[in-house]
Amino acid sequence: MESNGLSTQWGLAELHGSLTDPAISSMNLLNELIDEYPRAISMAAGRPYEEFFDIRLIHDYLDAYCEHLRRDRKMDEAGVTRTLFQYGTTKGVIPDLIARNLAEDEDIDAAPESVVVTVGAQEAMFLVLRTLRADERDVLLAPAPTYVGLTGAALLTDTPVRPVRSTENGIDPDDLVLQLKRAGEEGKRVRACYVTPNFANPTGTSMDLPARHRLLDVAEANGILLLEDNAYGLFGAERLPTLKSLDRSRSVVYLGSFAKTGMPGARVGYAIADQRMPDGGLLADQLSKLKGMLTVNTSPIAQAVIAGKLLRNDYSLVKANTREIAIYQRNLRHTLDALTRELGDRPGVGWNTPTGGFFVTVTVPFTADDALLEHAARDHGVLFTPMHHFYGGKGGFNQLRLSISLLTPELIEEGVRRLAALITARLP
Repeated sequence: MESNGLSTQWGLAELHGSLTDPAISSMNLLNELIDEYPRAISMAAGRPYEEFFDIRLIHDYLDAYCEHLRRDRKMDEAGVTRTLFQYGTTKGVIPDLIARNLAEDEDIDAAPESVVVTVGAQEAMFLVLRTLRADERDVLLAPAPTYVGLTGAALLTDTPVRPVRSTENGIDPDDLVLQLKRAGEEGKRVRACYVTPNFANPTGTSMDLPARHRLLDVAEANGILLLEDNAYGLFGAERLPTLKSLDRSRSVVYLGSFAKTGMPGARVGYAIADQRMPDGGLLADQLSKLKGMLTVNTSPIAQAVIAGKLLRNDYSLVKANTREIAIYQRNLRHTLDALTRELGDRPGVGWNTPTGGFFVTVTVPFTADDALLEHAARDHGVLFTPMHHFYGGKGGFNQLRLSISLLTPELIEEGVRRLAALITARLP
């Protein structure tokens, strides 16, 4: 057979460099171990609680949205049908309802035209980074450790990520100033800094109010954007204002998701990008251009389901998640209490004490890597996430992340007991 000049025996060296990066492939290990050891208690997956899932709600939410189209938008039946079945506008069919929700729950004043509805927050991250990455000078700052989805989006857009120190109070604004100075001295241009002020993934830490104001001041003074990810903000004992609600200089691009608060299977997220472009329009318009070539639009049916949930709950996800908030607070207390009972007197073992969110970070006096994870699954029947995955393999080798969101109190008790047996066996 005559060759067409292309080899079908491609190696990874001939494909995009991100495919060999540990951040892209590391999380596959968890899925493989879950399949291989189905009886292991998973304290690894940051998934929402499932007890309140009810397929009837999907139909109820769709009905609510269709009623809204007829009543409030004065659509006839052909218009309602077309809205759900046809391609929607690139920015989405529910930006106005998202803006109402943000005003209700977060005191964020977002014009509907600044909203781009995306396929999960992951697409929103990709669109923002792809838009900001103009040439090889451009870099992104992010706390160390940071969410692997952000790291993955940066890899796919060829955006180098530089670490900023993270403390018990979240990202350190003073170290951010230092990293900005260093980048400038090296001829680099920092376009943005990714930050999760509320119950960050993976650490569970939050920023206090003075640190939030300080971060905004640094961003404004240095002309950079803050990419605020607020996936877990509803699930705390105390709810501090978002950076976006405090922002007076349009320094914040707000990355939102309905995965934890609406329905993860709908895969609906959004970006609020109200920064004005010098030649007119908003940054949101530029994101929309890229989205039109990436996913065309976000499923109108998925958007309709999320919209119906908002409409049925007076636009408030706080109201819609009353039961879930109580469950996550209960699970967090159970996890921290169980850790104290099982590991409180073990030398060199410690953990942080978040006041909300899905995650707790445990520190141990030995290496907690993928080999230990496999040993934990096989011999102790428990799964966790090694923290080195969130450091890009450059740190966190004596830490592990526990997720508290998906389990019952009984499974939390048993999971921590199994984890304690694993840790105790490794101690001198």
